[in-house]
Amino acid sequence: MNLPWHWTLARRLSAVFVVLLLTCSSVSIWLQVAASGRYEQEVTQRLSRGLAEHIASNAELVRGDGLNDAAVKALFEQLMAVNPSVEVYLLNTEGRIAAQAAPPGHIKRDRVDLAPVRQLLAGAPLPIMGDDPRGETDRKVFSAAPLRVRGRNVGYVYVVLSGEEREALVANAAESSVLRTLLWSMGLVVFLGTLAGVAAFRLITKPLRELTNTVQRFERDGMASLQQAVPTLDRLATDERGEISALAQAFRQMTQRIAEQWRELTAQDQQRRELFANVSHDLRTPLTSLHGYLETLLMKADTLSVADRHRYLEIALGQSRKVGRLAQELFELARLEYGVVKPDKERFALADLVQDVFQKFELAAEARRQRLVPQISHGLPVVNADLGMIERVLTNLLDNAIRHTPEGGQVVVRLLSEGTGVRVEVSDTGPGIPKELQSVIFRRPAFASGGERGGGLGLMIVQRILQLHGSDIRLVSADGCGAVFSFELE
Repeated sequence: MNLPWHWTLARRLSAVFVVLLLTCSSVSIWLQVAASGRYEQEVTQRLSRGLAEHIASNAELVRGDGLNDAAVKALFEQLMAVNPSVEVYLLNTEGRIAAQAAPPGHIKRDRVDLAPVRQLLAGAPLPIMGDDPRGETDRKVFSAAPLRVRGRNVGYVYVVLSGEEREALVANAAESSVLRTLLWSMGLVVFLGTLAGVAAFRLITKPLRELTNTVQRFERDGMASLQQAVPTLDRLATDERGEISALAQAFRQMTQRIAEQWRELTAQDQQRRELFANVSHDLRTPLTSLHGYLETLLMKADTLSVADRHRYLEIALGQSRKVGRLAQELFELARLEYGVVKPDKERFALADLVQDVFQKFELAAEARRQRLVPQISHGLPVVNADLGMIERVLTNLLDNAIRHTPEGGQVVVRLLSEGTGVRVEVSDTGPGIPKELQSVIFRRPAFASGGERGGGLGLMIVQRILQLHGSDIRLVSADGCGAVFSFELE
């Protein structure tokens, strides 16, 4: 059965229900009629079982060593006149019709199968169907008894209990008011059952229609429809309706995740805009300075002294290094953001790595009269991480600390045992991070006003690297101690 696919679920269920109801009703009527007919056949055959035996006991049927044809014919006509529903035949021992009283042209076969006759005489369960001589393929209930002449079986009396006239009466009765009343009653039952089924299906599918409307509004209006959909989804999710409740709950969770992801995307988009703005700001200063000094060298090349030219070139070179370092950090951050870089982990002692990184910054610290102080606990376990990446983390943190620590200050790196891993703390005696920047320092490069300390791309790179190692970096509050950054490795 092909249903229109634009139909709603309730209509489809109702259509299927109507088809099933009609089919079941039709089968029920057919079974009732068949069972009623079979019951009637059994009752008829049981009540008339002795009819053929009573006929066979009539002594007038036998004359000498044979049959009295005239008596047989007269008796058969008399019986069929008294009871038109029966048809009487006399069969020989092979089942051939030896005598009958049917009108000319009504006999369609000249013999009867004797197997049902023997079953009836043997007491088999009723009803037993036998051949109808007036039909080529019909089988009807019958009564049969052997016909004996001087103790010898010469044939059978065979009585069809549902003759032609009875079949005609049954056919006429099929058009009677009783049958019409029965059919109208069944039709009324089907109609009322259809109405009840349609109403039940609409009631059952009502939550599903509400959920469908909510989904369609979400598809049409987007995130703006979520706020209106929350009460409906909450009601459907808490309602005890099995799969519909589970579906509503799943959709509610999905919309919540979509809303969270949408907020995250909005925040990331805002962060990306701020990143571009801050990077542009950070690039514009050294580029402007570089351009200015190079332009001055070009315009005053003949009037500048050797010392001034050398000083201008040194300043331009320094600004060029800033631009190069910023470009390198942007490239490195992009590779970390898009998953190009994967950690190649190995086991190593973190204390040895700290000493190696300290050696890289000894000259820079001495130039600023700063002290690099390692505080390493005894018995630290080895860590499993990418050696190059962790070196980059320590390098960025130390570089950041040295640049923001005044002359005569100190930078401290602490290694502490933390469960099965190591906790790393990098602190300095600089001005610290302004409160307005602490919440965003790892998400975007921030620049404080008035020469105060901010956060650049280096801290963002540190956070991405640690996230690849299943860790994260935190800014620890420390009064009067500058900035303190902490992370763990296992």
